[in-house]
Amino acid sequence: MGSKNIVQIGKLKIGGGNRIAVQSMLNIPADDIENSVKQAKALEDSGCDIIRAAIPNKDAVKLIPALKEAVSTPLVADIHFDFRLALEAVAAGIDKIRINPGNIGSDDRVKAVADACKANNIPIRIGVNSGSVEKEILAKYGSPTPEALVESALYHASLLEKFDFTDIVLSMKSSTVSSMIKAYELASEKCDYPLHLGVTEAGTERMGLIKSSAGIGSLLLRGIGDTIRVSLTADPVREIYAARDILKALDIEKGGVQFVSCPTCGRTKIDLISLANEVQERLKNCKKDIKVAVMGCVVNGPGEAREADYGIAGGDGNGLVFKKGEILCKVSEDKLVDALIEEIEKDN
Repeated sequence: MGSKNIVQIGKLKIGGGNRIAVQSMLNIPADDIENSVKQAKALEDSGCDIIRAAIPNKDAVKLIPALKEAVSTPLVADIHFDFRLALEAVAAGIDKIRINPGNIGSDDRVKAVADACKANNIPIRIGVNSGSVEKEILAKYGSPTPEALVESALYHASLLEKFDFTDIVLSMKSSTVSSMIKAYELASEKCDYPLHLGVTEAGTERMGLIKSSAGIGSLLLRGIGDTIRVSLTADPVREIYAARDILKALDIEKGGVQFVSCPTCGRTKIDLISLANEVQERLKNCKKDIKVAVMGCVVNGPGEAREADYGIAGGDGNGLVFKKGEILCKVSEDKLVDALIEEIEKDN
């Protein structure tokens, strides 16, 4: 699965069959170091593999050592236009740079960044999207088509390759799922660089998760992609939970809880929707590799619950708690979730 090339970001490797890395980006202003650090810690605790931070000016470079001291997660400096900020980020100990070489000026500036990154074993991510495609390429294709996105990304890569720099990750994001999928398909055929998957400007948590699942999921199932970001107009921690859920749904990632719950029907005599939401919320940080079933009635419930490691099946104001096919107890509806959680936490 994934690209042939391997890129190392701090201690993390992506590409070459390594596991899919999940990333997100801080959304706190760069000059608010205290809250940026707090958010970075929250991302690390939620399972984020790579944390990106915007470095919009020279003062923002101070954020890098503060983050490096607070978290062990590899850090990416997001830089636009000013090559000097890239050089300062390298000097400050950043693990990866996100910059488009074609936007920073003359060859000597591109060479300076390439040489500094090579000397410090720092990879560069080139990120293009439908709003950043060069005028000449847009004129050629008429619009930011998938072909235009890929040509733009490979153009930027060629500027680094000119100076013998190939420690590159590519992304070609679009807010249109079908364009995003096609762009990554084309890129996977044309190069061996690791690919950073994402649907850009995907929307609020609900719509963003739907679009990201469709785009990222379809590519990963075909072995395309090495690292992912689920872009949501929400707390970045929610992006990590969403990304992990996508990987678990695809059976790419093991560990953590897999939930099975029925959609309810006229036979349901228990508040299953509330129960299922409560179970999922209370187990969201559980690292055990288990399947938990939350079922609504005695028709399908017991059978489905027996398929799971743990489960509950509702009745009329009460329910059964199961463990690996065995009924453990019958309890009232208000104590059902507590009884389930108690059984899960009891086992090592």
